[in-house]
Amino acid sequence: MFTGIVEEVGEIVDVRQSGEVVVLTVRGPRVSDDAAHGDSIAVNGCCLTVADPGGAQGDEFRLELVPETLKRTSLGGAAPGAKVNLERALQAGARLGGHIVQGHVDGVGTLLERTPGERSDEVRFSLPPDLARYVVEKGSITVDGVSLTVAGTDGDTFSVALIPTTLADTTLGLRAPGDPVNLEVDVVAKYVERLTAGYLGGSRDQQPQDTTGQDGAK
Repeated sequence: MFTGIVEEVGEIVDVRQSGEVVVLTVRGPRVSDDAAHGDSIAVNGCCLTVADPGGAQGDEFRLELVPETLKRTSLGGAAPGAKVNLERALQAGARLGGHIVQGHVDGVGTLLERTPGERSDEVRFSLPPDLARYVVEKGSITVDGVSLTVAGTDGDTFSVALIPTTLADTTLGLRAPGDPVNLEVDVVAKYVERLTAGYLGGSRDQQPQDTTGQDGAK
């Protein structure tokens, strides 16, 4: 589990195809410091397993992306030089600074518009239609691994206000209109829907397609 509080902006240094799997090498000195084989690290909001810590430079780690992850997240378009948001899994007893984030990407949206302010930006994203019902004003949403508060919704779009720290310390300060972003809606909303569906006349099986989990396995 994660909190959506990005620890550092890393860089993809190598992308290699190995059969149906894509192997990413990511440089991130802070999250690599104590990374071990099998650890979970969120890369742009997608929970992935460290296959090989350390790397040639000692500040890198390798990850394996299976077809499910490539299909359901923006990481299918990963290229060397790309900047990515990194967060290690939450330790028991640590502060939950953002909100409950699973690292299971629900869908890919697109940055539609950004309106710069004096120090902050207002940014609008597209929202896959099957996720719109889970996004509410002043609720939480994860965009490329960043825990954000929804400023407003309008059909299949939503907007957020980015503070200076978010602009400086995450890749959202670099994103431009047309860029894809990984989205994860608040898991609490999905559980509430499933648990109340029988009482409200809906089907308990009515829910979005399975989301990507660790390495796309869940």
